[in-house]
Amino acid sequence: MRAHYFQHVPFEGLGSIEPWLQGAGYAIGCTRFFAGESVPRLEDVDFLVVMGGPMSVNDEAQLTWLRAEKAFIRRAIEAGKPVLGICLGAQLIADTMGGRVFPNALKEIGWLQIEATGPADAALFRFAPALGVFQWHGETFTLPPGAVQLARSTACENQAFQLGATVIGLQFHLETTPESARALVENCRDELVPGPWVQGEAEILAAPPGRYRALNEVMSELLFHLHSCR
Repeated sequence: MRAHYFQHVPFEGLGSIEPWLQGAGYAIGCTRFFAGESVPRLEDVDFLVVMGGPMSVNDEAQLTWLRAEKAFIRRAIEAGKPVLGICLGAQLIADTMGGRVFPNALKEIGWLQIEATGPADAALFRFAPALGVFQWHGETFTLPPGAVQLARSTACENQAFQLGATVIGLQFHLETTPESARALVENCRDELVPGPWVQGEAEILAAPPGRYRALNEVMSELLFHLHSCR
C-alpha cells in the first residue's frame, strides 16, 4: 500500500499521521510543492493526504503548481481513492469539487471547540458531540455538491465534511504534535493578532501532552475509517 502526501511549506508535515501510516503498512511518498516537485502518477497512490499551508487556493496566478495539484486531487477522488484534506487541503478539495473558498469573518487560531453535525449514518465519520481541536486558519469554504457537513464551530460554519465514502476534509488540525505546533508558531506568529478566536503564543504552546494525545487519537480513528473504505 502506498500513501502520498502533498506538502506546501516545510513546516507543515504529517505530524501524527506519519506513524499511523507506517504502522498500517503504508510506504509513504511526498510531493513538496515548495521545492518544485511534481505530482506522482495516480496509479502509484493508494491513499492521498493533502496538508495545510498559509497560501490560498485562489493564488493560482502566483503559485502555478496549484493547477496541477487541484487536477490530481480531482482525479484521485474520481478514481475512488481515499483522500484526506487538512486546513488548506480541505479547502483544495472543496474548491476542486465545486465549492468556493473565501476569507472567513474571523480567524481561528489555537485550541478551540467544534461540534459534530451530520446525520447518523454508518458510512460517515462521526466526531464526538463537542471536541477540542487545534485551529490555524483565516479562510473558509462552502461545501462542494454532494458533501455532508460533519462539524461546525461558532466562528466558522464549515469545519469538516465527507464526500462520498472515501473523501474527508478538515478545516482544523488533528495531526498536531508539540513539535508541529511550535513550528507553526515560529513561522506564522505574525498571524497572532488579537481577536475573539485567536489565542496567544504562550497559551497555544502551554497545552499539556494529554491534549495532543487526545487529538491524535481522533486522527487515528479517522485514518482507520478512510483506510477501511479502500
